[in-house]
Amino acid sequence: MRRKLFLTPHAVRFKRFSRKHYSVYNSLKKVVSIGVMTANMLTFAYLVKAHAQEVSVVSRSELETEQELDEVVVTASRVELPVAQTPKPVTVITRRQIEQAPVRTVGELLSLVANVDVLQRGGRGVQADVSVRGGSFDQTAILINGVNFSNPQTGHYSLDLPVNLSDIERIEIVQGPSALIFGASAFSGGINVITKKQITERVYASMEAGMYNLKELEVRGAAKTGIATHSLSAGYKASDGFTGRTKTDKYSVSILGGYVDTTLNYTHNTDYDMYNLLWETALQWNTSSKIGILLGYNNKRYGANSFYTPAWPDQYEQTSSYNGAINGQLGNGALKIIPTVYWNRHLDQFDLIKDIPWERNYHRGDTYGANLVLQYVSRLGITGLGGEWRQEDMLSSKLGKAMARPHGRYSAWYDRSNSSLTLEHTVRLNKWLVSAGVLMNHNTFRSGEYGFYPSLSASYRPVEAVKFTSSWSKSTRMPTFTELFYNTATHQANENLLPEKSESFDLSAGYHTPLFDASITGFLLWGRDMIDWIKELPTDKPTSSNITEVNTQGIDANIRFRLNRITPMLGNHSVLSVAYTRLWQNYDANGLISQSANAINYLRDKLVVGVNHRIVGNLSANWFFRLQKRMGTYEKYENYTATGEFDGYPAFTTLDMRLNYDFGDCSIHINANNLYNTRYFDWGNVPTPGFWLTAGVKMRL
Repeated sequence: MRRKLFLTPHAVRFKRFSRKHYSVYNSLKKVVSIGVMTANMLTFAYLVKAHAQEVSVVSRSELETEQELDEVVVTASRVELPVAQTPKPVTVITRRQIEQAPVRTVGELLSLVANVDVLQRGGRGVQADVSVRGGSFDQTAILINGVNFSNPQTGHYSLDLPVNLSDIERIEIVQGPSALIFGASAFSGGINVITKKQITERVYASMEAGMYNLKELEVRGAAKTGIATHSLSAGYKASDGFTGRTKTDKYSVSILGGYVDTTLNYTHNTDYDMYNLLWETALQWNTSSKIGILLGYNNKRYGANSFYTPAWPDQYEQTSSYNGAINGQLGNGALKIIPTVYWNRHLDQFDLIKDIPWERNYHRGDTYGANLVLQYVSRLGITGLGGEWRQEDMLSSKLGKAMARPHGRYSAWYDRSNSSLTLEHTVRLNKWLVSAGVLMNHNTFRSGEYGFYPSLSASYRPVEAVKFTSSWSKSTRMPTFTELFYNTATHQANENLLPEKSESFDLSAGYHTPLFDASITGFLLWGRDMIDWIKELPTDKPTSSNITEVNTQGIDANIRFRLNRITPMLGNHSVLSVAYTRLWQNYDANGLISQSANAINYLRDKLVVGVNHRIVGNLSANWFFRLQKRMGTYEKYENYTATGEFDGYPAFTTLDMRLNYDFGDCSIHINANNLYNTRYFDWGNVPTPGFWLTAGVKMRL
């Protein structure tokens, strides 16, 4: 039977994701067989909640579910064949984890993953930069259902997504350079947010309120008409700000039966309000032919205290994004045809001083493209051939080439296009799975130059409980428009920047038993022509430059115990997980001072400990302990004036907790974030929230 694996028509999909076609690789239609490193998951949960309306979710034992999370499935049309191999590390955040975590945004959720670095400006999703494996926020591709919505202006806006938490089925995080999978923007990895496609509840509503006049509302509806399913969701978030220096209010907070009088000091200019709107339609007329349509809108208005320079505390920003995508899968038998078209418009108004047009910048970015993938199955394996074209346009009052005549509020423009071809082949040889491919890429930013970025991965499973995997790949990243053109009184851009280049190698081992899972991954990443904002003297303006090289070595270690097998009284889903990531970076800075967290300031240590357990009856608790140590230095400011002194980032710890009580189709919860009010910051001089208490209710019909 094994020798006949490729004799009949096949399509590759993942065991964990086998009932949906929007997994990272399947949505992109890349034939890379990938397993799920479950110990890298968001520490505490591992079961996907089954709903009666979701036909695709069936009952199975806990062990079977664990095996599903840990293995791959190759499907011959309607026939499934498991292949427990993991050629490339993937972290998966499931729907159950999202529902139980003490978070309300994608950025907060990712901050609880040990191998992801999230640098937050403000709180509750105002703005957050995300990166993996020591890369920068500009080096990580951000996708929705496999469509690359990374922002070419700056990675600061890559999480301006029109997605509410109730829309998300899961989040998949691919570690390491992934040009063959995501395209040229995936320098250090990619994050794919996958939305629900099946009706798990017809009506969903969530309301939350808390300290600092926090108000949040989320509603979602879904319906099925013939061969189509439809969903529409809307979300609203607002707050007066968070802990800081001015405006004092008194709160009397009840915690575990006692009362604590809390004085709330609002940090100046940290208020916000945000809106999300997402509509999706999925049509499927047979098992192999389907089309998905997505339209989304995101709007944010927020005080940006010290966001881009601590010399100006009254910065203000308003952004909005419009997203649209159509993707499908056609064909039957040995040949699959997978087309995708997409468009994203991002608008940004930035005030150096709120409501003062003196230093007001306007930006409008349009990103649109199309790709087509052909997938063919034969007795020799599975072959994928793909092509993509992507256009990136910018109108701005600050970024780009000067216009002969201003166009409304815009006086500068820039555009570039990226085209690529991919060829990939996957074959299984007994206990081995081998995948190899290459991407050819061309960008008009570097006219006449063509880059080739190969990838090779292999996995081996000698016995059921043990897995060994390894991968090697190359990738690249084009400079953002900000790095090319952002010239101000405080920054100097460089239009002659070179694209960044990376090469990566990793090796991992995993062990699975019914009681616990453990895994360890070691990786090397060599970066060349790395871009950072640097200066020679403290009095100089930082300039965007290509640092010659930055080399990163790291290790991910994870272990997870299923506590319910030791003490059933803790609940069926009780878990204790420990995940730790350690990085080492070396570079030749030649005495230069870095002004960003890109290539020199990096997160060296991150430890996340999570515990999920039942307290009594339907009352459960989820705890997250996080320790972080960031390397590098920042220039200290006092009263918004540079002191000329530099300081390192101190290590810090935080503790978050969520209490949840379920009754019927409703649940109530209490979130206590940063329980012991740790004073920390991810960016030098940029304030972050302290203790924040909220409570809410959810209803499902």
